[in-house]
Amino acid sequence: MKPAETRDAVGYDLAPDMIARSTCRCPDSAALTAGADVVSYAQLTKRASEFAAALHRRGVRQDMLVATCLPRSVDQVAAMLAAWQLGAAYLPLDPAWPEARLSLMIARADCSALIVERGLGVRIAGSTPSISPDDADAGDVITATTTDPNSLAYVIYTSGSTGEPKAVEVTHGNLAALIAWHRSAFALDEGTRTSCLAGLGFDAAAWEIWPTLSSGGALVLVDTVTRLDATELRNWLVAERIEIAFVPTALAEPMVTMRWPAETALRVLLTGADRLTVRPLPGLPFRFVNNYGPTESTVVATSGIVTPEGEVTPSIGRPIAGTDIHMFRENGTPAGIGEAGEIWIGGMQLARGYRGDPALTAERFVTHPEHGRLYRTGDLGMWLANGEIAFRGRVDGQVKIRGHRIEPAEVVAALNRLSALSASVVAARDGDLVAYVVPADGKAPTASQLRAALTETLPDYMVPARFATLAALPLTANGKVDVRALPDPASFALPETPAGRAPSTPTEQKLLAIVSGVIGRAEIGVDDDFFLLGGHSLLGTQVVVRAREAFGVELTLFHLFEGRTIASLSSTIESLIFEKLDAMSDEDIRRAAGG
Repeated sequence: MKPAETRDAVGYDLAPDMIARSTCRCPDSAALTAGADVVSYAQLTKRASEFAAALHRRGVRQDMLVATCLPRSVDQVAAMLAAWQLGAAYLPLDPAWPEARLSLMIARADCSALIVERGLGVRIAGSTPSISPDDADAGDVITATTTDPNSLAYVIYTSGSTGEPKAVEVTHGNLAALIAWHRSAFALDEGTRTSCLAGLGFDAAAWEIWPTLSSGGALVLVDTVTRLDATELRNWLVAERIEIAFVPTALAEPMVTMRWPAETALRVLLTGADRLTVRPLPGLPFRFVNNYGPTESTVVATSGIVTPEGEVTPSIGRPIAGTDIHMFRENGTPAGIGEAGEIWIGGMQLARGYRGDPALTAERFVTHPEHGRLYRTGDLGMWLANGEIAFRGRVDGQVKIRGHRIEPAEVVAALNRLSALSASVVAARDGDLVAYVVPADGKAPTASQLRAALTETLPDYMVPARFATLAALPLTANGKVDVRALPDPASFALPETPAGRAPSTPTEQKLLAIVSGVIGRAEIGVDDDFFLLGGHSLLGTQVVVRAREAFGVELTLFHLFEGRTIASLSSTIESLIFEKLDAMSDEDIRRAAGG
């Protein structure tokens, strides 16, 4: 029987219906590729039905919410589809996040079930029924439930100003509008190969997955190490013949300044999440497209092609189809061309609101007397004469670090729960998140101790890269923290460890200099964990590139992830040097020595 063609009020097809039609139309075509594994549409639908049967046995029904906490995999996508088969919505969670945070999110969102690997499920599920991939079998046949455009498609968390994460509710109608624009703008069709590399709890993943599967395209999953290395990711996109890819801004910037082979199949490279600061090299074989949009407007609100020519900082493009953008001054009047104002968004992609928080929903989603329901983003923008929009930062204290929206208040709340501190404030400095802390008893903990404590409740991107200690927080006349009076954190930096071990070999000494230069601090030891020092994948890439040049070996980001410390990475480098020497002939060695 042909699947029902449910449409919303303005004629957008809904994702579950389009995916069902893709399965009917091309059941044997590749839906998902993960390494050597290729899964057809028929196989993906069957796997989703197995998950749906297991969820149904646990009592999941229409309009409920199912949390999915699986690594990037076929099962991850099948689990989300399974929720839709039951008329439920899904909540994507990253299993790498701290277990305490995962437990909080599951409980706060009022999930009816959780799909998770068995061991992790025992630790985070609480009273929520959980199933593992092993529980999904060919049990009862589940008939796909007709979806209403006003029903929930997914719920996704963002950082919250109250000290707790907030959950955004996105409907099937919202998602359908995004899919319709994306398919039209970038010509998706049967067989179009799209990469899947966005963070598992990041809303850009929905942008990668659902337009592709709704079109009968092939979604190609990238491995964890490759997705964090700009050079390796470029090579992977070329090798996998990817046609459309989303890459976060921090990775896209180096990639569009690289040379690409002429046989590249990539025709659209999408980016977003941070302010774009570079333009692409002339002659690249693909279109480079900058995008902007908060989670509350279903991933994308504006979009524009970035050319090699133009102002140093590219715009965020124009409003996409079905989306309205308004710019208002503080007094509520419209901002003119060349004048900054707060960005308010309206249109089909406007989310339902915040789950379980009607007060915050009413505060941020407002009814304008002239333009109807709008979302106040808190972002500043400016209309340009050509109809595009320039991004101008934030109205409030929210910051973006490596593509993630972070409310400093949420990090402060986590710091202030630590008994070793009496007060704290968090601010963005030079692209890093910096915490200024006041010790509770005058004796400051080390930065590594604070990081270790924060990783129990916060994901790594919310853990400050640097810590500074103060006797007291600077206050304004009305008793608020005076952020402008906060000193240079380098002058008040907390020591990383009580006594970091000094380098004992020339390799350790040279590598310590590289890591110190990249991290931006000198007071580290060779046994300190790079990632607990505030390092992340992008800084790690810099370390790897500099170490390759310094030592002449093919070091990779995987080596850093595996070794984590200067001492361990030095040992790896020395092994690679010996392997290189063993492979050289006597003549090669004489030439290298200048003989």
